Amino acid sequence: MKHYDFAQQFRALYDQAVARYAAGQRGAANFFSADELAFLAANGATAQHLYDYAEDRNNYGEPGPDSALSIELVRRDYFLNVQHGCPSTIVLDATKLPAKTDALRGFTWLPRLLPKARAKLRGELPASLMYGCGGDRAFFAQHNIQPGEFLHLLWRLAGDNVAIADWVARRSKS
Repeated sequence: MKHYDFAQQFRALYDQAVARYAAGQRGAANFFSADELAFLAANGATAQHLYDYAEDRNNYGEPGPDSALSIELVRRDYFLNVQHGCPSTIVLDATKLPAKTDALRGFTWLPRLLPKARAKLRGELPASLMYGCGGDRAFFAQHNIQPGEFLHLLWRLAGDNVAIADWVARRSKS
């Protein structure tokens, strides 16, 4: 695997997905060739991830390629260096997520975001969920957080939700 040009290859696939979605093509299974799917899998990503980015980019104007890349670079790092290139066999049960209105230390959405972000980091999101969806983006914008940065923070602070909420509080003030 060539590591050096991951960002360029990812960007090309991102742009391709956005263009295909704009042209009316639907369904993550139809977006990429076998070689492209192999590239994504070797880097801890899926066609669904790119499809979600393309769908939201076309429908809502975001996430842009830089934001998508920052998320996928953290996921890729975790996949290659913690999971040693072995995908998880676990899939998050979306029905067990906290409600969208739940709050942690006064931060609405954070209790829902935490398990979603952990699942994204480990490659355990179901196809029905997107890390960086509209609700996530609204939370990040409100609290002055870059989505890839939050994913990395979550990795560093492991399961310490209080420390994460404290960090969000400090970031919100900046």
